[in-house]
Order: sequence, then C-alpha cells, then structure tokens
Amino acid sequence: MDAIGVLLTFPMSSYLEQELDKRFNLFRLWNFPQKNNFFKDNSGSIRAVVANVNVGANRELIDSLPALEIVSCYSVGLDKVDLRYCKQKGIRVTNTPDVLTDDAADLAIGLMLTTLRGISECDRYVRGGLWKKGDFKLTTKFSGKKVGIIGLGRIGTAIAKRAEAFNCPISYYSRSQKPESKYKYFPSVVELASDCDILVVACALTEETRHIINRQVIDALGPKGFLINIGRGPHIDEPELVSALVERRIAGAGLDVYENEPHVPEELFGLDNVVLVPHIGSGTVETRIVMADLVVGNLEAHFSNNPLLTPVV
Repeated sequence: MDAIGVLLTFPMSSYLEQELDKRFNLFRLWNFPQKNNFFKDNSGSIRAVVANVNVGANRELIDSLPALEIVSCYSVGLDKVDLRYCKQKGIRVTNTPDVLTDDAADLAIGLMLTTLRGISECDRYVRGGLWKKGDFKLTTKFSGKKVGIIGLGRIGTAIAKRAEAFNCPISYYSRSQKPESKYKYFPSVVELASDCDILVVACALTEETRHIINRQVIDALGPKGFLINIGRGPHIDEPELVSALVERRIAGAGLDVYENEPHVPEELFGLDNVVLVPHIGSGTVETRIVMADLVVGNLEAHFSNNPLLTPVV
C-alpha cells in the first residue's frame, strides 16, 4: 500500500504519522504553503484524507482531490467533514467512536469537581502563598447536585453513570426521548436548564445544535447553576456565556472547547468562576494510540476491500 497517497490535513499525533508513513505515501498538508501547486502536482495520487476536528474535508478540499475514496477521521466529531457531499460523491467516511468515551466522560466529571470545588483557584491560592494569610473561601458541594445532560449518546450516558456514583439525580435532553433510559427526559433545553444545578453539553455539533446554549438557556440555568462543555465550542453562544460569567448570572463554567480554537475570550482569563482546559477530551496517551490504530485500520480495510471498522458514510 506504500504507493497509495494519503493526505494528513493537520498535525495530530506523531504515532499516527509514523504508522501512516509505514504503510502509505503520506503527504502532510501543512508542509506545503503553496496549496494550489501542491494539489496540481499530487491530487491524482491522493486516495485518502485523514482529518480531525481542526481541519476536515470540506467541498473545496474534496473537489481538489479527484481520486479521493475515503476520509478517515481522527475524532468522533464529524462537523468539519461535508458528509452529504461525500455521500453524493461515493466517498467513504469513518471516525473513532467508543474509544474516547471514557476519557471524555472522565473529563466532564473532572470539570464539575474542579469548577464547583474551586480546585484550580485553590492551587493558585497555595502557590501564591496566600494560605498563610487565611483559609480559602467555602466552595460548592458536588455530590447530590442535579445534573442535566444535553445529548444522551455514548459519552452522555457515560457521564450520567459516573455522576450517579456521586448520588446526582440525572435528567437529559435529546432530539427524542429514549424509552430505554431510566433518566428524566425534558423536551427542551430551557426546561432542562431550569431543573438542574449542572448543565453538561455532550451532543454532536450539527446545524440544529449550534448555539443550543443561548441567553435563554443561560438565564434558565440561573445564578446558582454551572455549565460544563465537553462537546464543541459552537454549541455555546460564546459572547452570551462570557457576559453571564462576568455578571455572575451563572455560578460558573468548566470549558474544554471554544468557538474559535485555539483562541479563547480574554475576558475569561481573570475570572475565578471558570475553569479552562485546551480541548483535551480525548487527550490521553492510551486513547490517542487506539484512535490512531483505528484510523489506520479503516484505511487498511478500505484498500484491502474489507468491511470498514467504523463506517459513517
């Protein structure tokens, strides 16, 4: 397969690059500043694209690669891939579901604990020598808080199971009620936000879920409510969230994702009621290796005329 051209759209993982290099003729897109010349010289030999949440496969890229057969995504999210156009063109698409569920759910719980208990602020308090001047302020208990989850898929369900261990009542919103679920269902995000202490965003990013967290939802969550986002940045109307945090119209937020990554609103940097982490939902050594193996496995299956491991299109 070493003659098969594979285009890597963005730096993702040294391990992934090594494994692709072993098997394919790998092109790293970021090494070619003159994109037009690159596609002119190489488009006919590139039969696969490896994409992620930073750079996917839009219509323009797809049209630049006439020999393209498959897009293998190093992510669960597919919002940067034009799925409809891929289907129309007969291009297969795969992603990496399941393997990062535990990490994303663990991070959601970590953000809840860190945000409510002020762990990041406590760390700065001790490092800054402030403990010598007095004890840290009281924080908010996590156990027993009502947790509302937007999106009860693999990750949302894993978050719910973990939160149950802290005696948290669970409720959820999704496109439709899940008959098999024991959790309380709300038919709108506003109703869910009104009924919970902690609102967790764990759904896929689609046109329907873009800015699913708006001012109305934030106001429904209220001044004692906390918002956790381990989904995608555009799920939240970011200026509305920033103003709510600054004005203390919600109690706090724990954020792994942002609207314009890696750019984060600077107004958040000085706030003590928000915890910011740099999109690390799947960011463990163990999971990133498994994700890379799945990306490579899907490519090998496709070019060996075997069933794809995790087909989407």
